[in-house]
Amino acid sequence: MTTKHTIASETWVTMFSSALGWMGIVGSERGLRNLTFGHASSKDALAALGNVSASKGELPHWMQETRELLVAYSRGDAVDLNRIPLDVAHRTPFEKRVREQLASIGYGRTISYGELAEAAGKPRAARAVGSIMARNPLPLVIPCHRVLGAKGKLGGYSAPSGLTMKSRLLNLEKGDTAGARVPGRPKS
Repeated sequence: MTTKHTIASETWVTMFSSALGWMGIVGSERGLRNLTFGHASSKDALAALGNVSASKGELPHWMQETRELLVAYSRGDAVDLNRIPLDVAHRTPFEKRVREQLASIGYGRTISYGELAEAAGKPRAARAVGSIMARNPLPLVIPCHRVLGAKGKLGGYSAPSGLTMKSRLLNLEKGDTAGARVPGRPKS
């Protein structure tokens, strides 16, 4: 008989304001678990993270750096979000390959759902890629906004404001920070 041991891991949660609205991140000792952004308030960001409980105390260094990187990204700085350590469970080997391929898509570049499926080893699985993108717990870091439909159509996007936010992110990465602002927020 095999006994399964579960090691409790500390969890940290932080909310912060950015040029893309309020963001919230959840992390463990291993890395980032969840990210939400584009919210009107810290309360909205916390609600979007779901039922999370945080340990008390100072955030780990990697999480403070993650917050700084995300704020810089939201201003339009071309930062390397691949530096952020991740603590993400992959449901299937295909999902893991899709996320790995997506993480390699450079700042300001795009790929179609079909091209991403092919790069992940299943050329006819564009719809499956779309489903994986819809469940992405780490938008921006695993840049699902860079995945487009056939003929360059935006496709879908599950962040607040949906396709408006996706378009805003693509404009931000093209250097159009004015087009990337959240309406009603002053320029930084």
